[in-house]
Amino acid sequence: MTNYERTIAGKSIAVNEEGYLTNFSQWDEKVGEALADEAHVPLTPRHWEVLKYLQNEQKNNVALSIRRVGKCGVVDIKEFYQLFPTAPLKTATKIAGIPKPASCI
Repeated sequence: MTNYERTIAGKSIAVNEEGYLTNFSQWDEKVGEALADEAHVPLTPRHWEVLKYLQNEQKNNVALSIRRVGKCGVVDIKEFYQLFPTAPLKTATKIAGIPKPASCI
C-alpha cells in the first residue's frame, strides 16, 4: 500500500490511495471536520458520538461492519444511513481517521 501526503485542515497528513489516514496520531477534530466537509456531511453531536464509537472500536481491534455498528447501541442502521448517507461505514471511518474496514469493498 502506497502512502501519500495531503494537506488537510492546514496539516500535512499521511493517507493511502483511497484517502484514509495511515497514521491516526495525525487526526484531530479539525481534520475530521475537513474530511466531513469533503464528504458533504455536516457534523452534529450525533455524528461525533458515532465517530468516537468507531475510533474506540478500532483502538480495541474490533472488526467493524454495518451490522456490528447497527447493534452497538450507539446508533441503529437506519440512523447510521441518515447520518452518513453515502456508504456510511466507509464515510464514517474515513472521517474518524481510521482504516477502511475489511468488510467494505
